[in-house]
Amino acid sequence: MTETLILDPLVPMMALYVLAALGALGLGLAIWRGLAGWWLRGLAGLAILAAIGNPSLQREERTPLSDIVIALIDESASQDISDRTDQSAAALANLSSQIAKSPNTELRVVTVPDGDGDSGTQLMTTLTEALAEEPQARIAGIVAITDGRIHDIERQPALPAPFHTLLTGKDSDWDRRLIVSNAPAFAILGETITLKLRIEDQGAAPQTNGLVPLSIAIDGNTPLSFQVPTGQDIELPLDLPHGGINVVQFETPAADGELTDRNNAAVVQINGVRDRLRVLLVSGEPHPGERTWRNLLKSDAGVDLVHFTILRPPEKQDGVPVDELSLIAFPTRELFLEKINDFDLIIFDRYRRRGILPGAYLDNIRNYVVEGGAVLISSGPEYGGAESIYRSPLGEILPGAPTARVFEEGYTPQITDLGARHPVTAGLQDYAPSTDDGGPAWGRWFRLVDVLVPEAAQVVMSGLDDRPLLILDRIGEGRVALMASDQSWLWDRGFEGGGPQLELLRRLAHWMMKEPELEEEALWAEPTGQTMRIIRRSLAEDVGDVTVTHPDGTETVLELTETSPGNFETLWKAPDVGLYRLREGDTETVTALGPAAPREFEQTIASDDVLGPVAKGTGGGVLNIQDGDISLRSVRSGRPAAGRGWIGITPRGAFQTADIQIKTLLPAWAFLMLAGLFILGAWLREGRRTG
Repeated sequence: MTETLILDPLVPMMALYVLAALGALGLGLAIWRGLAGWWLRGLAGLAILAAIGNPSLQREERTPLSDIVIALIDESASQDISDRTDQSAAALANLSSQIAKSPNTELRVVTVPDGDGDSGTQLMTTLTEALAEEPQARIAGIVAITDGRIHDIERQPALPAPFHTLLTGKDSDWDRRLIVSNAPAFAILGETITLKLRIEDQGAAPQTNGLVPLSIAIDGNTPLSFQVPTGQDIELPLDLPHGGINVVQFETPAADGELTDRNNAAVVQINGVRDRLRVLLVSGEPHPGERTWRNLLKSDAGVDLVHFTILRPPEKQDGVPVDELSLIAFPTRELFLEKINDFDLIIFDRYRRRGILPGAYLDNIRNYVVEGGAVLISSGPEYGGAESIYRSPLGEILPGAPTARVFEEGYTPQITDLGARHPVTAGLQDYAPSTDDGGPAWGRWFRLVDVLVPEAAQVVMSGLDDRPLLILDRIGEGRVALMASDQSWLWDRGFEGGGPQLELLRRLAHWMMKEPELEEEALWAEPTGQTMRIIRRSLAEDVGDVTVTHPDGTETVLELTETSPGNFETLWKAPDVGLYRLREGDTETVTALGPAAPREFEQTIASDDVLGPVAKGTGGGVLNIQDGDISLRSVRSGRPAAGRGWIGITPRGAFQTADIQIKTLLPAWAFLMLAGLFILGAWLREGRRTG
């Protein structure tokens, strides 16, 4: 029980102050004049002020409240490495036992979870939320059990009590980290880009010769190994092998004794962009489709087209002087010997052998394909005749042998069962309405060259009586395609509704350029936040399960569902950010959610660099858990609250008021009576002195 004197004045407090000032002035005047009863006048003034001030006695029944100590337990990803989890558990048990020995003190345990995405350790955010749930007047201390690597120090709240840090980790801890500091988002194919990376050792790293192994792999292929120095920036020149997304993976193996290998790898995804697609179009003779080929290729600003139409064979001699000819000589040697590798794609449109290209030149084109080039044949009746390009060194790589039969009948091109799964032709039927029998309502063609297709080639479109129309094949490192008709231009002209010639040509060219999005056998992932859409494309009718290897080495097996012919997918929510490896059969790929080395693993050595100033500003301290148990002491507010092996809390003395009673000291009339008596006494005393 406590008693307190309070005032409940009958007039505003300002008026009471004015009256007190006037009373003090009158008392001073009485003293100055030497009146014998001045002190009685003063008491009379106080009695009048008391009557106006209405003093009361307040009695409170108080229940003492316990002090609260908040313990922040860091459970972020960096706390899972080494034995930090065990250290945290031991420190919490020690703190709990110390709190149990302290009278009238409670412990509130608050967990700091692993941050969403790549936000890192949000310790101050968690502390702000914890403080909002507790009365500030009861907080006697705050203890954080962490490695000190937090990422939201700018959100530090006002701290009402000493803040202490119990630091996990050991003095002998060390870690190796791989950093890619400079990597472009895209690059031009054929131009060398420079990546800058660094391997650095943190903490008490052992002495080495300064060289560590580094492996580099592109798109999950066989990695190349190098020996590189630590602690130095390394500039790595790189030429992208193909257009589209190139996944470049860097990795250094885990060394004995280092804390974690989660930051030993990095993945860079670079979009390869072709500056220009260089196409050589060789037309054997003028025909209606020649202009269509030219217009389609010239309509794409990303295509550099070199087009020659052979109108005058060498054997033609008509006596016209050379200086009067409007045609230029066909630079066969320059194009097909010296600069053939400058072209990404060579198209032969109704080309027939007329002696323009000697056998040695055509043999050089065959070598160009084997070494990675691409050739497309758009054939007409000449392909089945004696002057067919098939009857040259190119015949060894062409995917269709002519039977000399040419059909001149109307037919609607169809997509084969294989073509429905092949990325070049899959879904082309969506570009036109369907007929009653379910086929695409495309315009008809009226010519088809009969060819025999080798077993290894892929027939993706068929014509009259299901004969091969579009055939694809891989030769060595290159690719070839054969269109067994020269009437695709009818689609471009809109005959009988036309057809998707532009889309077909675009896909065909990109497939021949080995663009990843047009590969028949592919595995990739499209991450959105923590959800990963895994896609497997295959010409097979069924595929196996995908094995996903997590950043920590654990594996998850996922079943795929066919969503469209040749496409198998699944959605999977990944548990953590980092580098994931996907494998199905012999097909592998890598993908990264967030950075390959998350923010939690950028700095893994425990440190008080961030939380040390916070603790110092509140009188708290930082103690290493490895040094042993701590003791708890009570200290007064404003005094140092930490020392060697101990931390302090400040008792708050908080209470809860159970009951309040207010009693008036004296009624106003009693104070006025006292004032009258004091005034009368002063008058009598002064009267005697005067008499």
